[in-house]
This record gives sequence, structure tokens and C-alpha cells, in this order.
Amino acid sequence: MGHREHHATAPRTIAVAVLTLSDSRTPAEDRSGDAIVALLEAAGHAVAGRVLVREDPPVIRAALEAALAGPAHAIILNGGTGIAPRDSTPEIVGALLERELPGFGELFRQLSFHEIGAAAMLSRALAGVARGKLLFALPGSEAACRLALEQLILPELGHMAGELGKA
Repeated sequence: MGHREHHATAPRTIAVAVLTLSDSRTPAEDRSGDAIVALLEAAGHAVAGRVLVREDPPVIRAALEAALAGPAHAIILNGGTGIAPRDSTPEIVGALLERELPGFGELFRQLSFHEIGAAAMLSRALAGVARGKLLFALPGSEAACRLALEQLILPELGHMAGELGKA
């Protein structure tokens, strides 16, 4: 089956949980989370939950564990993917991944390079599969979240979910 056939038979709507990781934002100031939710809903996907958690590894891990136990087929985290000492998202997500999608991070950094230049190398964005669910760890900036959703995640989200649902 070719790429077009895979897309034709892929789910059109899936449930997605959104986790914003930040020590400085409040729910009213979570523009990245707002953008992710708006883009998901505009594409016809359901938001199965949204939380804002502080950048503390045990708190992040607990929120991610709760999302993995919930009804979502995919989880999108934003924040904590840089190189600052408190940026621990890739380590937390990576420890849970059964299969990594290295192409996601590679493509994200390539697309980011065209927008922000060499600073794109500071991103440790990644994606993969844990417990049969898709996980995406994105930077915390609204522009980066929009780029990832519009160029990478949304065009393939249904296809990826369909592939995971195969026996």
C-alpha cells in the first residue's frame, strides 16, 4: 500500500492530550498551548485533556504518566526541550519511548533552521511511541509549536495513529 492509500484509510480524528511545561506561564498566558489546541481542533482532532505543569521532573513524569493512562492516542508536550539546566523534557520522554522517531527531530530542526538559523541546533525536540501512543516533545515557543504542528504533526497524525492501530 502506498503513501496515498495509507492516508486514505487513516483515522480522520484522534484524541490528543496537550501538556505545557513551564515555570513562568499561567493558563491565561499559555499561548503555545492555545496554538496547539486551536490547530488540533481546526484539523478536526479532539483535545482529550490539557494541563500546565511546572518544570520539575517528578511533576512532568506524573503528568505524562496520567496522560498515557488516559484516552488520548497522542500526547503533545511543549517546553523544556532546550539546553538550560531545567530543560529535562527529552530525558523524561526518552525514558518512556519504546520506539523513537528520529526523523521528527531531524526534520523539525531542518525546518527551524530555515526560520531561525543556527539557533535551531539548540532544540532537542523529539517524538516516538510509548505504550501504543504517539508522544511529541516540542519547544515552548508558539512559533516552534505552530511549525511542528503545521509542517510535521498534522499532515501525518492520522496516518501515524492508523499505523499504531495495526496488529
